[in-house]
Amino acid sequence: MAEVIGALGEIVGAAQVLTGAEAAGHARDWTGAYVCDPLCVVRPATTGEVAAVLRLANAAGVPVVPLAGNTGLTGGGGADAAILLSVERMRAIRAIRPEAHVAVVEAGVVLADLQAAAEAHDLAFPLSFGAQGSARVGGALATNAGGSNVLRYGNARDLCLGLEAVLPTGEVVDLMSELHKDNSGYDLRDLLIGAEGTLGVITAAVLTLVPRPRAYATATVAVASVEDGLALLNRLQRETGGAVEACELMPGRYLDALAAHDPAVRPPFDARHAVNLLIEVGATAPRDATPGPDGATPVQAQLEEILGDLFEAGAVHDAVVAQSDAQRAEMWARRERAAEVVLAPGPVAVNDLAVPLDRVGAFLAQADAAVAARDAGAVPLAVAHLGDGNVHYAVRLSRDDAALKEAIVEAVEEIVREMRGSFSAEHGIGRAKLPSMRRRKDPGALAAMRAIKAALDPAGVMNPGKVLPD
Repeated sequence: MAEVIGALGEIVGAAQVLTGAEAAGHARDWTGAYVCDPLCVVRPATTGEVAAVLRLANAAGVPVVPLAGNTGLTGGGGADAAILLSVERMRAIRAIRPEAHVAVVEAGVVLADLQAAAEAHDLAFPLSFGAQGSARVGGALATNAGGSNVLRYGNARDLCLGLEAVLPTGEVVDLMSELHKDNSGYDLRDLLIGAEGTLGVITAAVLTLVPRPRAYATATVAVASVEDGLALLNRLQRETGGAVEACELMPGRYLDALAAHDPAVRPPFDARHAVNLLIEVGATAPRDATPGPDGATPVQAQLEEILGDLFEAGAVHDAVVAQSDAQRAEMWARRERAAEVVLAPGPVAVNDLAVPLDRVGAFLAQADAAVAARDAGAVPLAVAHLGDGNVHYAVRLSRDDAALKEAIVEAVEEIVREMRGSFSAEHGIGRAKLPSMRRRKDPGALAAMRAIKAALDPAGVMNPGKVLPD
């Protein structure tokens, strides 16, 4: 393969082809669970260079794995003897078009950098999750990332108007539309989004920007039940005109685990509660965001009034409304540390799933019972985006037992199937969920996906061993 490495150096420059120890940082994912031994890491700077790399790889039959921020959780970013194609040098924000509310960006742009660039124009790019300081646009689109603001703004797919991508054969597909309506045949943009790099490499995108909230009302709320939490969310949606940006569920067991993981983290309340929510309302209109004589904004006063009514009715047990940016950040920090809490050393079974909104409470009760029946010493550590039904259901096992782990994952999946939910909500399939795809995905859908893969990637070089089970 020395000839391939040499040819890659001629395309991107020898300094941008990493091998051996230099490639190690790219060959290990964020979780540390997936490590590969790649042929090399190549770092192109232009779409033309990406196309040349893919033409070379396709002709030589060498696998190519696209990499962005390498923050994935399902093992989607590595393969032995493969070219790891990193888009980290393709980080130009080509244009911000404020009147059209769009940003034209390259795939290597870090989400936090795009958010800052949009804010300079009094706009926002609302895709938000814990890894936004290192995750990049290409990876977010390749996995159709979600996060905490899906409730109001949708997934990555909903925020993308157009794409530029390179197919496995090296052909560049220019789908860089800024249009909101374009019914001109098959939607190849949506096909490439969520494909996890198995159909090509996303190199640029046209993304939707939204008005930047002028004020936030953020609260941590203890409620009597998940159903009461959903009722609170629905009331807030009605009375704020759909301005709720996030409604995050943090059960008491998760907060217990967070405190054990980092004793410096303050609990949200003096007393422990079984069901806790992080709720945030974003106000874009000046009438809702301008502070009154008491310093409170109307949107904050509205949230406090609704919480007070529900407290009197017994549906809310306790509530704290953030009075400063520092208090708001403290509330969000509790939720955004979920990944490091769940992935702390020790055996764990992880499900990233979605069920209908009104079934979240029932799902948690049934899943907890199924886990207890299989491992009496296990501790479920669920958190959820309650507003969109996405539950991150992790289970800390009492022992390191692969068969037990698989049994719990399957039992949870069966509950999800009965509720007509999905075993994969926002993290993608990668390698981790190939068994789930094999046993849960509709056979007809799998056959169609394989046909699409074969048509676009006949040599099978793009991100092999991901998404589609053998």
